[in-house]
Amino acid sequence: MPAIRRSAAADTEALTGIWRSAVKATHDFLSETDFREIETLVAEQYIPNASLWVAVDATDRPLGFMGMTGSHVDSLFVAPDQRGTGLGTALMDHARKTAGLPLSVDVNEQNSQAVGFYERLGFEQFDRSPLDDAGRPYPILHMRKAVG
Repeated sequence: MPAIRRSAAADTEALTGIWRSAVKATHDFLSETDFREIETLVAEQYIPNASLWVAVDATDRPLGFMGMTGSHVDSLFVAPDQRGTGLGTALMDHARKTAGLPLSVDVNEQNSQAVGFYERLGFEQFDRSPLDDAGRPYPILHMRKAVG
C-alpha cells in the first residue's frame, strides 16, 4: 500500500493533473465551461492553499489525494490508472484514523461511481442539495458514515 503524507508546494502540478484526469474520467455531466471554471479554482486556489493528504508510491510520486476539514472529507481524487487498487479506500481509512467517526462527505449525485464507492464503505445519504456550492445544477448528496 502506498505511503500517505501531507502535501507540499512541489505537489501542486501533479495534484492538479490527478484532479483533471480523475474529473474527466468520472464527471461527464459537467459542461466544458463549468469544468474550466472549476479547474481554475482548483489549480489556483484549492490545491496550493489546502492542507491535503497525498498517497504516494515508493518514489514519492503522487497517486491520489484527499482534503479534510475536521471529520468532513472535502475532496478525494485518485489518478485513473490507480482506480480499483485500494488507494481510495486507503485514503478513507486514513481519514477515519485521523478524524474518527462520524465521517461525512459531499458527492455529486451524477457521479454514480463515487456514490457507489462511498456506499460500499458504509456511507449513507442523509441530505441532498439540488445545486452545488456555486449554484450550478449539479445536485450534491450529503453522506455520512457513523459506525466502523
